Amino acid sequence: MALSVATLAEPWAGERVKVDAVKSAARVADLLVATVDGGVQELYINERRIEFEARALLATIARFKKQTDQWLAATNAINSVLKEIGDFENWMKIMDFDCKSINAAIRNIHQS
Repeated sequence: MALSVATLAEPWAGERVKVDAVKSAARVADLLVATVDGGVQELYINERRIEFEARALLATIARFKKQTDQWLAATNAINSVLKEIGDFENWMKIMDFDCKSINAAIRNIHQS
């Protein structure tokens, strides 16, 4: 270790160098902590944004599910009505056939 004449002349010079080194180390540590804190803060902000977007997405999904359920119920109701119409139409055809059969039987009886 090389000591200069000025260092040997001042008895407190060594202490001042130590104090300056500690101050410099503290300043570097503060800068590192500030940099890391800035990154952590940015991550926290991004996490909050993602959570907000996830909640909004869940609300949208719930709304779409409700709407889809309503569409499904309406479709089932329409299908049921169409089936009833088909059943009624089939019943009408059977009644028409029965009335024609009865009419034909009555004509046969009347002609005989």
